[in-house]
Amino acid sequence: MNNTSKIDNNSMHVEVLQYQNEKYNPLLTELICYDSKSEQIIALGQNTEGVVFKGTGGFSNENKWEMQDVDMLDDFYMQVKFDFQGLTNVLVEGFDESGKSLWKTRYIKSNPKDKNIGIQLVSVHQEMLKDPVATLQELGRMGYSYVETFVYNNGTFYGMSPNEFREVVEAQDMQFLGSMTFHNLPTPNYWESSMQWWSKCIDDHLAAGVEYLTTSNNQLKSITTTAELQRYCDYYNAIGKLCKEKGLTFAFHNHADEFGMVEDVRIYDYFLENTDPEYVHFQADIYWMDVGEVNPVDYFQKHPKRFLSWHIKDYKELGASGKINWMELFHHPDFEVPEYMVAEVEDYSYPSLYSVQLAWEYLYYEILD
Repeated sequence: MNNTSKIDNNSMHVEVLQYQNEKYNPLLTELICYDSKSEQIIALGQNTEGVVFKGTGGFSNENKWEMQDVDMLDDFYMQVKFDFQGLTNVLVEGFDESGKSLWKTRYIKSNPKDKNIGIQLVSVHQEMLKDPVATLQELGRMGYSYVETFVYNNGTFYGMSPNEFREVVEAQDMQFLGSMTFHNLPTPNYWESSMQWWSKCIDDHLAAGVEYLTTSNNQLKSITTTAELQRYCDYYNAIGKLCKEKGLTFAFHNHADEFGMVEDVRIYDYFLENTDPEYVHFQADIYWMDVGEVNPVDYFQKHPKRFLSWHIKDYKELGASGKINWMELFHHPDFEVPEYMVAEVEDYSYPSLYSVQLAWEYLYYEILD
């Protein structure tokens, strides 16, 4: 079965093939679309015998869709049942008028990965805790090219060793490229042990195939002096230097607190100006920049070489709020989109896996060239 989206994904052209005599032969072609007047899903198709058929249908429950097809004389043609066993896995079966099964096929979605879109796994955290293998399988079929985690803990990712997790991700035709990690600023007495922790952390991520590490800071609201900010800059420089020596790239990830002021200096600006560009890059969370009431364009124009990655997140599903000008960001003449584009959804109108599928579709079909 071949499927091609048409008219802004509101319709789909379907071609059903049958494997016979060592080749695939067409059985029928069909256009399935949403009719905005009747608010129904309508199908119109033709088989190899020249019979044209039309059909309407609906859900019998949340996972099963039934469509009744008739020919152009309104005589019974076929009943087709769709069993949605996952967002990327559908069992389709056709029946004659007596209810006898005529054929059965399974549709496995396999979206393209040519635009190199990543996904932050916090978007599907509960699903990953429940069944990481099945969740990663869904993400790989949706078209995501790589994953970024945030769950590194004592040398493991979701309870798996670095090599085990890497193998599970790669089995779904994705890569494990990024990881958000957390280790608070140490006191002077614990500086050495902190650097040892980071050294082990970096080694574990290298074993997993990771290319970049990020960290964030949830303690900024308590900071009152630039001297305290400088301690963080020194810390990030040390982590970044260690990463570079071992073969990883290090980046700082923002939330909204970074756009507050300390001694008349914006925290984010201080970090950009007082960390070493050789060792410390930045991962811009576009949503939190908007919450912090700054324009990310200003930063990308002023510091075009500092941004390794974007977290592409909106107030709910990506593009739904209308508050963030994604087209401007992705097609601005003054700077390039960074190497790592990471979709993220943390507030949902739908089940989370469906929401991250919408994020991929929005980026792939509406934003990226």
